[in-house]
Amino acid sequence: MSIVAFIELAEGAIKKTSLEAVAFARAMADKEGTNVTAVAMGSADESALAEAGKYGAAKVLHVSDSRLDKGVIQAYASALHQVMESEGANTMILAKSSLGDPVAARVSIKLGASLASNVTELPDTSAGFKVKRSIYTGKAFAISEMTGDKKIIAIKKNAIALEEGGSPCGVEAFSASIDDQFGTKITGEDKQTGDILLPEADLVVSGGRGLKGPENWGMIEDLAKELGAATGCSKPVSDMDWRPHHEHVGQTGVKVAPSLYIAVGISGAIQHLAGVNSSKYIVVINKDPEAPFFKAADYGIVGDAFEVVPKLTEAIKAAK
Repeated sequence: MSIVAFIELAEGAIKKTSLEAVAFARAMADKEGTNVTAVAMGSADESALAEAGKYGAAKVLHVSDSRLDKGVIQAYASALHQVMESEGANTMILAKSSLGDPVAARVSIKLGASLASNVTELPDTSAGFKVKRSIYTGKAFAISEMTGDKKIIAIKKNAIALEEGGSPCGVEAFSASIDDQFGTKITGEDKQTGDILLPEADLVVSGGRGLKGPENWGMIEDLAKELGAATGCSKPVSDMDWRPHHEHVGQTGVKVAPSLYIAVGISGAIQHLAGVNSSKYIVVINKDPEAPFFKAADYGIVGDAFEVVPKLTEAIKAAK
């Protein structure tokens, strides 16, 4: 009886957060003496899917259906339900995300399973089955007991260290019966493109109103380029159309969990902090020593961004 890990795809490759879900499932499977079956949906190259084996998957089941490429949530849930039944699995692990949240909810109803979201650590099974969850936008934790025989766990970004420990695994086609009687129809889509996508980035450089205008964004892009980072921005910046809305980081925008988050000219409103508090390290550059962001920062530089950022970029170039 395997543990199922749902993996999301971006441009045909497995998302980093989904590799974390596979690693999380592997750690659970080791305790239970079982295996991990990863499930991928939509168009993807077999060699890319096989990479899940490096993080603990014994095999990958590939469900290929045009409706999955279009992002119909009900189609994902239907296929995953069938995989769970076919594998005889009682546990499914997936990343908490804009896709993972609605999929997990629907599959839990179909299976009659307990559901826990925003899980930050491996379950405690010493007395029952308890999970630690991040709540109140990261300000507190809750210990929740999952009592159902079947369980679905949506993990928070960086819930487990991501390390390669195996080799590529086999990929098998899985034929799911998906009907067309859904209440949702995708009529179009607008996806972010580029080498580094913000939700998956391990390094992020963001700018705020302290940059004074869109014409000054070049120094943010230069710093990001030298670091190999994605670029982000605060909500006021996207509201003023200085930057595209898909770069808006915060409670109502993209929530990120990079190893390093650099905030330039951002005061640190609570809504922005809610989107970055899962970052391993936060560096704040602001000329206002009283900026609230400094209280959440691991490192801070009090200074004019127009002087600090170019010097930082040049120092990184020199170090490289």
